[in-house]
Amino acid sequence: MTDNQTVNAFETAAGCGERLRQAREAAGLTLDEVAQRLHMPAQVVRSLEEERWQRLGAPVFVRGQLRSYARLLGVDVGEVLEQAQVGPIVPPTLVSHTHTPRARRIAESLGRRLLYVGITAALAVPVWFATRSHLDAGLNTASLDVIPSTVAVAPAADGEGGPAAAPNGMPQPPAARPAPAPYMASLTPVPRPAAEPVAAGRALALQFSGDSWVEITAPDGGTVEKALIPAGQSRSFAPGQVGRIVLGNASQVEVQQNGAMIDLGPYQRANVARFAVSSDGSVVPVSH
Repeated sequence: MTDNQTVNAFETAAGCGERLRQAREAAGLTLDEVAQRLHMPAQVVRSLEEERWQRLGAPVFVRGQLRSYARLLGVDVGEVLEQAQVGPIVPPTLVSHTHTPRARRIAESLGRRLLYVGITAALAVPVWFATRSHLDAGLNTASLDVIPSTVAVAPAADGEGGPAAAPNGMPQPPAARPAPAPYMASLTPVPRPAAEPVAAGRALALQFSGDSWVEITAPDGGTVEKALIPAGQSRSFAPGQVGRIVLGNASQVEVQQNGAMIDLGPYQRANVARFAVSSDGSVVPVSH
């Protein structure tokens, strides 16, 4: 059943909102008190009682909100919706990613390999040139070998050593000091700082205490799951598996990240939560 047909069927369900209003007044509750208990804005509760379905979003969300309201007041709206001929919502057929065509899988694998080769080359070439320059400088320094010259020293007339006389009777200049031994270049690789460990990703878990319509997409835009999930079920996702999540009847869904509860208030509007999941698994607002 299409969304328009479901909305038309809701419009014919006259009496649902009036019955809920009467039950609320009989229980002595105000709109604000009901909104606080259901974690819904007061205008959403008022729209439910006035049966203004178009203000509440998709029909599947309207059904979830009506059920939550009826459950709070102890009212059975199933019979009323059945008399209005509102058919069940059939979840769409999920397409498994395991049936990706073989040619596409080969192309994607080849693309990833080429990307890794390019990154490796970009990192390795500068390191190779730097290492080669270091080795060439060390070898050039090691090849310098200065041979010290020696000058004969003859005994002087007074018995003390002195510079030997030249054939013409002139004294020889003092002997040059031997040059210091050349420094040998070390071939030991220069130690490099260890790379910082990559931070571990954070897993994401969804626990459904009530029926909720979900739409979960991957980072590349592909559909991970799009269906009406009944109460009592749960879902978990690894980092990088999910890019964006839309939760209907969000007040009945508990979102955890590494075991810690996530407050959906900043991402929730009219009991519908929309948020994105970054590459490390963090929950962030949806970017428009």
